[in-house]
Amino acid sequence: MSDPLLPDNAIEVRGLTKTYAGSKKAPPKTALKGIDLVVPRGSIFGLLGPNGAGKSTLINILAGVVNKTGGQAYVWGRDIDTDPRGARAALGVVAQEITADVFFTPRESLEVQAGYYGVPPAERRSDELLAALGLADKANAYVRALSGGMKRRLMVAKALVHNPPVLILDEPTAGVDVELRRQLWAYVRELSDRGVTILLTTHYLEEAQELCDTIAIVNHGEVVACEPTAQLLRRLDTRNVVVTPEAPLTAVPEIAGFDVTPRGDSFVVAYKTGQSSVEQVLVAVRAAGVRIKDIATEDPDLEDVFVALTYGDTSQVDPTRDDAVVA
Repeated sequence: MSDPLLPDNAIEVRGLTKTYAGSKKAPPKTALKGIDLVVPRGSIFGLLGPNGAGKSTLINILAGVVNKTGGQAYVWGRDIDTDPRGARAALGVVAQEITADVFFTPRESLEVQAGYYGVPPAERRSDELLAALGLADKANAYVRALSGGMKRRLMVAKALVHNPPVLILDEPTAGVDVELRRQLWAYVRELSDRGVTILLTTHYLEEAQELCDTIAIVNHGEVVACEPTAQLLRRLDTRNVVVTPEAPLTAVPEIAGFDVTPRGDSFVVAYKTGQSSVEQVLVAVRAAGVRIKDIATEDPDLEDVFVALTYGDTSQVDPTRDDAVVA
């Protein structure tokens, strides 16, 4: 049963626009073109999009850092125009760039941050937050001596000092190792279990697929998709059959009616579920003279959907990937 004192939605955005003023050398730039977005209370909501899609502009408007051009935005039921202090108090933001008070200790950093938000000394949770984020043994070390991953964890702790009901994580695991990424994932789930609503932006599509209940994809300042993660993954009607032949092939076989690509000692046959089936793929493979040793089927993942919606062709390289080469 929902609490009537709590808003149904943690964040609501209606018709949000932002146009940056031009200059003598550059024309005005429209970053947001009428964004509509609803983030339900208690959810882990993913916000994805290529570089320059408008994600950071949206987050900065919610955080009160950038002024919107038009539309409405609410954080925890508070209008960012008429109740900006209330909206900001309901929000914790972990920025993409690592910022650190290098001459403070982690404990001092949290105490200062709590003071900014007017948290009484008796209600501060500095040691609790440091322990939760694995920084208890570094509480009295200088921040400048911390590793990049530790500084990022400290930023998460600073965003939580005032116990906000909504937390924005902007690329929280960028540049951290796999182990730390998994630790942060676990802590995000723990926060969600406590009722904190989380808005997550990330270039690690595996991360969004693993954590998020709902995902919105933004491209060129517009929302091109906003659906539960499982439903979004069903958007593509393309499936893959990975075929391992009994004998190594000198070339990828040509199979009539299907796209075929090599993969190590195997090859991948793509088919559309509304037009073909696995059985038809296997018949076509055998008709091409291939003796089959093993097969496996693959459903599309979030990367396939993301590329299809933002670049229009799943065969193109996704420039958000770490191994992508962009000219």
